[in-house]
Amino acid sequence: MSSPSEPPFISLHTAIVLVTGAVIGLIVGGLTYLSDGSAPGAVLAALGAMGVSVPVLRSLIR
Repeated sequence: MSSPSEPPFISLHTAIVLVTGAVIGLIVGGLTYLSDGSAPGAVLAALGAMGVSVPVLRSLIR
């Protein structure tokens, strides 16, 4: 009595793109914080870097 397997919540491609985008955002945010010392500025830089990198990574990683 095995039940049919459910499809994954997100695909492996999506997970890799999002995790890589988050790592890029963390790096940019950390470097911004170290150079400027402003936490809100670092968060905005990290979110901007992640937002820009996800579409690029989506097209590059196939």
